[in-house]
Amino acid sequence: MTQLTTPAAATPAAPAARTRPVRRPGRSRRSPARSVLLHGTLILASLIAIGPIAWVLLSSFKPGYAVQSSDLTLVQDPTLANYSYVLSDTNFPKWMLNSVIVAALTMIIGIFFSATTGYAVSRFNFPGRRPLMMVFLVTQMFPVAILIVPIYTIMARLGLINTLPSLVIAYLTIAVPFCAWMLKGYFDSIPTSLDEAAALDGCGPFAIFWRVVLPLARPAIAVTAFYTFLTAWGEVAYASAFIQTDNKFTLAYGLQQFVPQFNPQWEYLTAAAVLVTVPAGLVFLFAQRHLVSGLTAGGTKG
Repeated sequence: MTQLTTPAAATPAAPAARTRPVRRPGRSRRSPARSVLLHGTLILASLIAIGPIAWVLLSSFKPGYAVQSSDLTLVQDPTLANYSYVLSDTNFPKWMLNSVIVAALTMIIGIFFSATTGYAVSRFNFPGRRPLMMVFLVTQMFPVAILIVPIYTIMARLGLINTLPSLVIAYLTIAVPFCAWMLKGYFDSIPTSLDEAAALDGCGPFAIFWRVVLPLARPAIAVTAFYTFLTAWGEVAYASAFIQTDNKFTLAYGLQQFVPQFNPQWEYLTAAAVLVTVPAGLVFLFAQRHLVSGLTAGGTKG
């Protein structure tokens, strides 16, 4: 006789555990007072930064009596006569051309010297490598006022006074040491295994630099281009020391003609200042676009 066995009673299911929201460590809910204080501080800082630029822009459309008036007005009798006078009755177009030539040459030559120097110091061991980098740092400690006299003496002996090449050479002495040091640090972050792989494929040192390393260094090259351009675009000390005739003035030095000692022409100065910022803004947009694309294109897999 078979014994019937009753199935064991099913055990009741355990109650589902209650899920609790996980609080992220280090983040707390900001109180309304702190939020208002933070946003108010940011708005105030933005107004302080944008205020002078907006004042110059609005003043460039005002006539002379409105700019020099003690009454604070945003727009009063707007006119384009200031821009017409600057572009037609002064040597501003010639100053603009001189500045573009000097800044473009400084940027192109500065990128070449800085990139090749930074790559050589980063990849090769040669006698005097460390002292060379120390010299680059030491040159940044001297103010421009100290260097004007020796550089002026050199330019005078070379017969380059009152010429645009003298400004290009002077600006390179400022930009190249700093940019070479910066690019050296960026080249150090690029794996040397890429150089070795390219060497196995038959590339020489310059081919490795030009085809492999330089495309990966586009972010640093963009920053170098922007820095060298601005160094030459807004510099006044060397331009006032080396340039002597009106047709060789650069923009930064030529703007001083609108503010003589006894009769400052602020309306023309503000219009010229707005025009000066346009090329610099275009260079910044160009460098920014290549900086963002270069950051994504320069990544390597580990």
